[in-house]
Amino acid sequence: MTPRRSIIPVFVPHLGCPHQCVFCDQRRISGALRPARPEDVVRAIEEGLARLKPGTIPTLAFYGGSFTAVPLEEQKALLGAARPYLQAGQLRDIRLSTRPDAINDEILALLQESGVATVELGVQSMDGEVLRLSRRGHTPEDAERAARAVKDAGFELILQMMTGLPGDTPEKSLDTARRFIALRPDGVRIYPTVVIRDTPLYDAWRAGTYREHTLSDAVALCAALCELFDGAGVPVIRLGLNPTQELSNGQAVAGAYHPALGELVLARRYLARERALLSEADCGKEVLFAVKPGRVSAAAGQKRENVTVLQREFALAGVKFTQRDLPDLTVERIIPQREVYVK
Repeated sequence: MTPRRSIIPVFVPHLGCPHQCVFCDQRRISGALRPARPEDVVRAIEEGLARLKPGTIPTLAFYGGSFTAVPLEEQKALLGAARPYLQAGQLRDIRLSTRPDAINDEILALLQESGVATVELGVQSMDGEVLRLSRRGHTPEDAERAARAVKDAGFELILQMMTGLPGDTPEKSLDTARRFIALRPDGVRIYPTVVIRDTPLYDAWRAGTYREHTLSDAVALCAALCELFDGAGVPVIRLGLNPTQELSNGQAVAGAYHPALGELVLARRYLARERALLSEADCGKEVLFAVKPGRVSAAAGQKRENVTVLQREFALAGVKFTQRDLPDLTVERIIPQREVYVK
């Protein structure tokens, strides 16, 4: 039996970032006030280990910033703080986030020696114009080169993308997803753009030169992206920013910020399957769907929005759900004497 895994997070906001991206204030995104120091790493590990359940071997994760863009000695100090715990078997491995243009052979060798197993690349888009308007400071070619180097060096590769950036379109985001798939990542994170107070994007939004990426637009686009990634066997391991007190209390002023974005996207994907079934033939006035146990809420939609939509579109008097032993995202329409399904 594989031991359960958990994450001990260490936030390093703006650590090593050579550019001020228009959308970014990682201190507010992460809730951290300053970059981590070696003693913070030790403290986080000790506190994380004290909370562990039996049989759990944690991973140390450096989130935020551009870890491999900081001076080499600082990287060594932060990674070195975890070395005793790795050697003692108290940590499984390390994962970190960085920029595509901060990867080279020397860096990869250091990460291999230091127990790093997973490298996340903040690519954000594979469209050159979107990257330029977002002030990312790297190119799609940088991302392709870095992703291949990470994979060739034997690391697990996670790619991060954003939707709704300046100059972005749904078609560009879908093209980014297709180019991600070609790089064979082990997982992706999708972050719809959020307008955070006192960032350059906030100023552009207030001036009317940037149109916000609405929650409705983001849910529809992320549902399409998830279908694309699922079809290619690439797991989507995160949808949307982790909710923090600062973001929820007003620092996220516009855009696709929602504490349960993943649930909204899942509900939209179920809605597409329900629509497909009801479009096949006359469905009468009452409809009964079967879904995987635990998925009735997602199939019905937040505040039963899917039910409302289906009743309006198909002139239904009622939509009900039951549970069956089905694969996730499979919906069956229960019909007297026969059943049909889509997957």
